[in-house]
Amino acid sequence: MRSAPLKDAPAAARPLSGRDADAYLRRLGERVRTLRNQRGMSRKVLARQAKVSERYIAQMEAGLGNCSIVLLRRIARAIGLPVTQLVHDGAEPALDLVLLTQFLERLPPAALAQARDLLMQNFSKPSDDSRRRRIALIGLRGGGKSTLGALLAKRMDVPFIELDREIERRSGASLSEIFDMFGQETFRRAEREALDDVLRQHKSFVIATSGSIVTEPGTLEILLSSCFTVWVRAEPLDHMKRVMAQGDMRPMANSGRAMEDLVSILKSREPLYARAEATLTTTGKSPEQNLDELLQAIALPDKETRQ
Repeated sequence: MRSAPLKDAPAAARPLSGRDADAYLRRLGERVRTLRNQRGMSRKVLARQAKVSERYIAQMEAGLGNCSIVLLRRIARAIGLPVTQLVHDGAEPALDLVLLTQFLERLPPAALAQARDLLMQNFSKPSDDSRRRRIALIGLRGGGKSTLGALLAKRMDVPFIELDREIERRSGASLSEIFDMFGQETFRRAEREALDDVLRQHKSFVIATSGSIVTEPGTLEILLSSCFTVWVRAEPLDHMKRVMAQGDMRPMANSGRAMEDLVSILKSREPLYARAEATLTTTGKSPEQNLDELLQAIALPDKETRQ
């Protein structure tokens, strides 16, 4: 194991210590008290509507109530807001953000997509030309992102970047060490920071992302708004064969139902992968054939594809 891995890992991304947990419970209690007062509810009224004791509400507001998610859900419903807003850990969102979120939640899906496009057009969206010089390949492991990405980068004469390798380089630890020592949250934070660095340092590139990058909404939004994204996919059996050839079976470790698990992962992520601007299926085609299709999908001008 390399020395001092992830020595600069953000404190917010590490497991909560007793002191951190106490501080969070105090913030939670203050939020409950503030929300209750905003709604003109006494402790007695909140306790009655949430079906908990008034003493329990008092303890919670004092930062002493480490309750179950079921009780938190009842308290949130009694106050009249989603439980996710009640347990949010961090600074209180700006009022304009709260109001905008409420407005967007009322829109039907088609109008919501249109609203996002309008926001992106008016607030710092990179030009289409600049985005097409930043190609991001997304999709489940074993789809062919690395092979295809290297070929495309060579054709475009731009750097080819594997985001997982960037994370390892910046942290001084392998991905397995990051997960084992610090967990999922630290990895997601490191992934976001590595992507931010790539975007700052390069105007043109081809990047192969992790299969799970789409599961972090903030990182996915940056990827979609800053790059031309392509979902590189394959049939499940091909995914499995390629992953096995790489010798990496983390999602299916110790499982006797590896294919079933892989199909389940793919199905759960399909709506997220489908946000890409183009889709390329690599099954049954040579790398050169896939490259030709990818060049057509990103519609690079002839002078760029000849570089």
